[in-house]
Parts: sequence; C-alpha cells; structure tokens
Amino acid sequence: MEAVTATELTVNDLPWRIEWNPCLCKLCGSCVAACSFRAIEAGVEARRYIYAEGDIPEPVEGEKYSVPVIRQIAAVKNHCVGCGMCEKICPNRAIRPVRNEDSRWPVIAREGGQPVKRGGRANLNADDRTFDKIVVGRISQMTDPSLDAERHTFDILAPFGRVLPAAQTPLSVKDGRLVLTKPLPPVRWIYPLICGDMSIGALSPRAWEAIALAVACLNEKYQLPVRMCSGEGGMPVRLLKSKYLKYLILQIASGHFGWNRIIKAMPEMTEDPAGVIIKIGQGAKPGDGGLLLAAKVAPHIQAIRGVPKSDLLSPPNHQGLYSIEESVQKMFLSLNAAFKFRVPVVIKTSATASSVSIYNNLLRDPYHIVGGYFIDGLYGGTGAANEVSLDHTGHPIVSKIRDCYLAAVAQGRQGQIPLWGAGGIGMTGNAAADAFKLICLGANGVSIGKLLLQIMGCVGNDHGRCNACNTGLCPTGLTTQDIKLVRRLDVDRAAQNIVDYMLAFDQELRKLMAPIGNSSLPVGRSDALVATDKAVAEQLKIPYAC
Repeated sequence: MEAVTATELTVNDLPWRIEWNPCLCKLCGSCVAACSFRAIEAGVEARRYIYAEGDIPEPVEGEKYSVPVIRQIAAVKNHCVGCGMCEKICPNRAIRPVRNEDSRWPVIAREGGQPVKRGGRANLNADDRTFDKIVVGRISQMTDPSLDAERHTFDILAPFGRVLPAAQTPLSVKDGRLVLTKPLPPVRWIYPLICGDMSIGALSPRAWEAIALAVACLNEKYQLPVRMCSGEGGMPVRLLKSKYLKYLILQIASGHFGWNRIIKAMPEMTEDPAGVIIKIGQGAKPGDGGLLLAAKVAPHIQAIRGVPKSDLLSPPNHQGLYSIEESVQKMFLSLNAAFKFRVPVVIKTSATASSVSIYNNLLRDPYHIVGGYFIDGLYGGTGAANEVSLDHTGHPIVSKIRDCYLAAVAQGRQGQIPLWGAGGIGMTGNAAADAFKLICLGANGVSIGKLLLQIMGCVGNDHGRCNACNTGLCPTGLTTQDIKLVRRLDVDRAAQNIVDYMLAFDQELRKLMAPIGNSSLPVGRSDALVATDKAVAEQLKIPYAC
C-alpha cells in the first residue's frame, strides 16, 4: 500500500468537481479537446473482477483488465473553473462540472506564495445590491398625467463635454444678432449608455470587433448615438483613419500604451473621436493598477502597444499627476490642444471617499475644458486583479453619484460637468432599471462592460463560475488571444446580440421615463424613487417606503 501524503491535493480540494458517467460516454474525446484549462484528460484505469461459486462461495480473483476513462486533474494550475464547455460539447451529456462544497480553494490557491489573481467578477456582496433596494415610487396619473411610452417622442440624450450656464455663455449682440465672442467648449450629445473601457488585449480581437460593429450598426441603422470606449492600449491604425472613429472614445491611462500610434495617426484622421478619457483609477482595483498578463500579449498586441511579450502593468495612478488641478492643466496643455479643442476630454477615477472633493475641484475649473467626470464603482470589471483587491476594495457607485450631485446642487452648478457612473450596472441583467435609478440620483449616463461580455456569451458569474479572464484561456473566445479559442466566437452573432439588447434597453428606459411624466432624462429626479431600506433612504436622501 502506498503511503498517504496529507498535503497531496485531491479533486475534492478544488472548487469544482467533474462528474463523468461512463455508461453514457462514447469516448469521443470532445470534452478533453474543448477544455481550454486542461482540467480533464483521457486515461486508463486498472480493473479486476472477483467471482465465487459453490454452496459455500469463496471469492476467487478473476481476470485483470484496463478501461479507458475521463478523469479530472487534481492540480492548482489545471483546476476546473466550472465553465461547462465539456457539458456543452458532449453529445450524450455524460459529463458536467459540479460546485464542490468541500473545497479548500481559499487556502490552496496560493501555490508558489503568490496572491490569487482573478478576472471578471467579485464573489462578495453580489446578492445585496443597493440598486435592488430602490424602486420607482412616484407614478404620475391624475394630477400630473403620465406619458404614453409607445407613442410619445422622447429626447434620450446626455452631454459628453462641459456645459456652460447661460450667464457664462460668450454671447454678444452685433447688428441685432447674437454672435459668439469665443468658441464654446466642445460637447457631444450622445446616448446615456456607453460601451465601457475594455481594450484590445483584455478582449480578443473578435470580441472587440463585435462591440465596434454593434456600435456602428446602432448609429448608422437605428440612429441611436451609442459610443464605445477603446480602453487603454490604442487601436488599429485602419480604424483610427476610418469614418467610424467618431463613434469611439479614446482612453489614455497610466500605462500610456498605444498612444504613440494614435499620435502618429492624427494627421491622417478623417474624423475626430467622440471624446478622450483620462483614466486615473478603476473601480474594481483602486490603488492596485491594471495588469495584462504576458499570456495575453499576442503579436498584434505588441505591435499596437509597442511593447515586448511581457506582463504589462498600468500603475494605480498617473505618475506625473499629484492633484486634480494638475490633471486639469495636463488636459488643457496636451489632449485638448492635440485635437485643437474640438474634442471633449474627461477624467475617470474610482469611487472613493474623496470623489466629492475631486468633483468640487473639477467644478471650479477656470478654463472650462473639463468635459465630464466618470466614477467607477465597486463592481467595475477587470481582466486581472488580485482577488483580495477585487473582493475587499472599492466603494459602491450609488452613494458616490448621489453625493457628487448634491455637492453640485449646493453650489448651483449641477449639469455643468456631466456625471457618468459605472460598476455593477446591469449585474442582474436589467441595465435599464439600474441606469434609470442612477440617473434619477444625479448621473447623466452610465457605462457598462461585463454585461457586454455576458451578452456575447460569457459564462462567468458572481458566484465563482469561470472568471478566468486573466489566464488567456477564456473558453468562449472573449478574453483570450489564443487563435484556436478566439475562433469559438461568432462575431456577427455576438454583435447582433448587443444590438438587440441595446434596442430593448432603449424601449425599457422609455417605459420607465413615461410613468413619471418625463420626456427627457430625469437627471436628479430623486422624488421619483423610494427606498425599501431605511439606511439606504437616509444615505441617498430619498423617501423610505416599507
């Protein structure tokens, strides 16, 4: 008998177990081929049978033989993530992953003395959302009639850029006509839903292309002015020179990846981008910085970013910026000037206790060139982060948007610098309801990211299924650069799914605006909301209803 080693891993120590039914399996090997994590293998196991005969049977050892089997590999490196690709591809449904209640994963995952890294979603507090404790409680009927959601014309547009109050508008009268004495800050009136910051590198080329195709279709065919953010890392030169650049928001983050290529392409751009985002912080990992692991730095990523094949780290903040005032100066001297003050420039930070202070400083911008403030909340997605940061760091988005809006109201400056919120929008699948509530609390619009991946086929969830975006082994071809895995994604189908969702989102938003009697976005209309939790009501300063 072999010695028992107490520290040796078994399948029962891992977060997911593979259940295999040998009676249904036809040993085609499809499940083994489909598993991008190499969590299962085809093997051979020894068997023998024992028989007994006679009135007083005595066991007799019979023939020994071997049988082919499908078995799970008990290793941290090759652990099953529960993606279910084996179950999807098996013709006889002979195999499936099952969540393991006896898992020792939080302890054993730190193999090699490294923090646990994970992509995708947080595991904590996913079922206790503030959004779900807020409902639309003011329905206009007799005294203030509601609108017909099907026949009424709605103006669903949000500002992306600095909006000057009437008193500061540079107007004068000349020959009986109003004329501008100097140019106005650039403003783009866009749809209040932005496809969030996910770079080429974080996403596969096909996934990124699917989002870009969907955005172009929504603008060109349905006249829905949705915009897409490029994420950090630049984009192909061909796209920078195309007419579709006007639907894209460029992002510069602390790593400055891809900006050499963008700057070189500027003289040949036929269209201005929709805007520029300077990303200071990200909601899912504030203070931790971004990370694109070397496994995902494919040759085309190296070419776009101008880097070797290695881990690419974006520091937790811009190393040359130490205050908001300095950030404003940087925007004034560089990015605004680069596009000759035709393109709105905004900043994005994580939601923190200092968000209100940052927003107050932006409101006092004397140059009128800060185009907006994006706040990324606790559930803002990420492709790779330390698990401890993903689960235990950050601030919910709802209260920060509300605090910033009330701070602007106290100064009489609401609406001048648009507020955009992200992080957990559409976590339960209904982004329209979440967006509507956030807009009523003071946001001008919202940004989504993880929801787009789910629409395209992501199998991850907030309870630990898959969430292996950081490994480069995404089983659905969404967050990998492996050409064999990338081919699993149908670009046209993924783009069509996004278009369908956005059109449904638009209708659902109208159906929420109509009952409260609003033709345009109800920014700051907190009287339309009630909270079913007293603490939430007190924090957000909205009515409490039990």
